[in-house]
Amino acid sequence: MPSAKSTTWTTRSLLKWMGDAFAKAEIDSPRLSAEMLLAHVLGCERLRLYMDADRPATPLERESLRELAARALRHEPVQYLVGETWFFSLPMHVDRRVLIPRPSTETIVELALQHARLSPGFERAMIADVCAGSGCISIALLKHLPEARAAACDISAEALEVAEKNARRHHVHERLDLLRGDLLAPLLEHPAGRELHCLVSNPPYIPDSEWADVAPNVKDYEPEVALRGGEDGLKFVRPLIEQGPARLRPGGLMLIEIAASTAEAVLELARANPLLTALRIERDHEGLPRVLHAVRK
Repeated sequence: MPSAKSTTWTTRSLLKWMGDAFAKAEIDSPRLSAEMLLAHVLGCERLRLYMDADRPATPLERESLRELAARALRHEPVQYLVGETWFFSLPMHVDRRVLIPRPSTETIVELALQHARLSPGFERAMIADVCAGSGCISIALLKHLPEARAAACDISAEALEVAEKNARRHHVHERLDLLRGDLLAPLLEHPAGRELHCLVSNPPYIPDSEWADVAPNVKDYEPEVALRGGEDGLKFVRPLIEQGPARLRPGGLMLIEIAASTAEAVLELARANPLLTALRIERDHEGLPRVLHAVRK
């Protein structure tokens, strides 16, 4: 941000300056990122930025914004800088303890809700969210299925702290059990662990061969343990496909997010499980093969 004392920095000019700087630095969604940072500093909704575009910023606001913009230009995720992101039209708290929810993961929620509309009794479903992270998937489902319950499983106690914060924020905490443990292990002791209507998961799935190409804002800041899926990207996907169906009731739905490059391998794994039917890979909003869809026979 230029520091000339004669310059009057308004909301409009600050947004343009940051948007241009972020675009030049190839920051994702530069205009949106600029809006998020400025709304955070001003303590207002993003819409307010355009309702009061000629409001001059105070020296303290400019200094705070300058510091945050500098961090964003070093590819620190804006969502971590403001402590929030949006998922399925819901605000979610995020920090470096959890992955930042992506639009591609909303595909899981959309598919589960489509299934719910066609499945009698699903409105009172028991859902398991494995590798839950921020809890975004299970929380979004519980918001749309007010009689459902869910168990959110994660190996990270810190991630579960974030999930609890989000569950309380959206008033679904009384219907969400937070379980710590590796993959499906926490469900062994859960009373509904073998009678699930739906098993969803966004596990670590980036193959080792693709790690070098991961963007710096992801590789350098988001938790690596929640991203890397081993040599073939299936280190965590494979046990979910092999062991997860046994946790579902007949007709139960399994949805697993995967790397686009592993879609065929994932389908082969699913075909090898005799408990599964209705196998297909669903595409995300970018048209990429992203989610394994399977139903328990």
